[in-house]
Parts: sequence; C-alpha cells; structure tokens
Amino acid sequence: MLRTGNPALNSSTFETFDSYAVDRSNTMTLNGTATKTGMLLVLLTASAGYSWIELRSAGGIQGVIPHMVGGLIVSLLAGIILWFKREWAAVLAPVYAVAEGLVLGVLSAAYEAKFHGIVFQTVCLTFGTLFSLLTAYRTGLIKPTENFKLGVFAATGAVALLYLVNMIMHFCGMGIGFLHDSSWLSIGISGVIVIIAALNLVLDFDFIEHGVEHGAPKYMEWYAGYGLLVTLVWLYVEILRLLSKLNSRD
Repeated sequence: MLRTGNPALNSSTFETFDSYAVDRSNTMTLNGTATKTGMLLVLLTASAGYSWIELRSAGGIQGVIPHMVGGLIVSLLAGIILWFKREWAAVLAPVYAVAEGLVLGVLSAAYEAKFHGIVFQTVCLTFGTLFSLLTAYRTGLIKPTENFKLGVFAATGAVALLYLVNMIMHFCGMGIGFLHDSSWLSIGISGVIVIIAALNLVLDFDFIEHGVEHGAPKYMEWYAGYGLLVTLVWLYVEILRLLSKLNSRD
C-alpha cells in the first residue's frame, strides 16, 4: 500500500489510474511534475513578495491582515475542493499557491523584522533539504520501505494531533507553552518536527514515482505538484520557527 503523511497525497490517489498507462502520451511524467511544481513555486514566491512589500509599505501587520486572512481562507478552500476534485488541479493548484504565498509573505516579513536575515537562511535550508533528500532518494541512499512509511505517517499524525490540541487549548485561553517559547525543550521539539516534515518529502517523491508508474492522467502532474508544495510550505514554516527560537536565545 502507498502511504504518505501528506493529506494531499493519500493512499487512494493513484490506485485507479492503471488504465491510463495504455496511452503514455497523455499521462503523468516526472519531468512534467517537476515543471508544474516549479511553476507553482514561482507563483507562491511572487505572491509572497507582493504581500511582503505590502506589509512594509503599510508600516504594520494591521494593514495586511486582509491579505493573510483571505489567503488562509482561499488556500483552505482550494485544498478541500482538490481533495474531492483532483481533475481541477490545473486551476486550483495555482490558486492555492498564490493564496498561500500571501500568507507566507506576511509571516516571513514579520519574522524578518524581528530577526534580520532569518528568511534567507530559512529559504536556503528548505531548498537545501529538498535537493539533498531528492538526491538521496534518486541514488537509493534512502529507501521508503513500508516500515519507513508507517513511521513517518504515524509521526506526522502525532504532530497534527499536537497542533490540534494546542489550537483548542489556545481558544480556551490556555495553550501548550513549550511549543512557543525558546527553551531547549521547545527547540528540541521543533527540531524533531522539522525532521518529520523533511521525511515527508521522501514519501512524496515515492508517491509521485508510483503515480508515473501507474500511468496517472496528465492533470495529476498539477495535483502532485500541489501536494509537494504543501509539504514544502510546512517545512519552511517549521524551519522558520526553529531558527526564530534559536535566535531568541542569543
């Protein structure tokens, strides 16, 4: 069974597409998926740059709250619709990238204002992790066995549960303090979460490769690119939080 911690790339995504393998001219390819992923990254970066500039010109986060809230709502809606309508990925994946970029731009600018240079470091670490794990996967240094997949899947579920409990407690006026402070416990937990997010990239690579092998239709290149983007955004945010905690101790 294919298993991934990424909710956008679940175990049933590609299982019905073997019949498409007959006509390889209209099926998903690795190069096509890489191209679509690159296009989504460009859209996300451009959108993030726009909201970053807007935040700086507004002189404070209050002026760009509509960007952040609107981006969160639109990206969430796009993700929910894509869960049921993967064939709409060519339209909705770019919508998600632009909406998520608005959120990341505001978030990144806020962190950069407090810790100069942190965004550049985070971008370098995120893409360094991406290309390192892709190289390790392609050369066979990392093999996504069933036990590996099960472990990453369980760890990702645990992180999601932890964040859900924290969100509920936050709404009740409490919260889990060690998730947000700069103690060594909090830094250690963030480091573990970064590793879990990074390992999800390996599962995504494996899942995309299986999609190509099963002859998934061409629109799945957009959907797979969207799924990979979800993991990259998560990894970026977690690295950003980890570096901010480390800088807070200086």
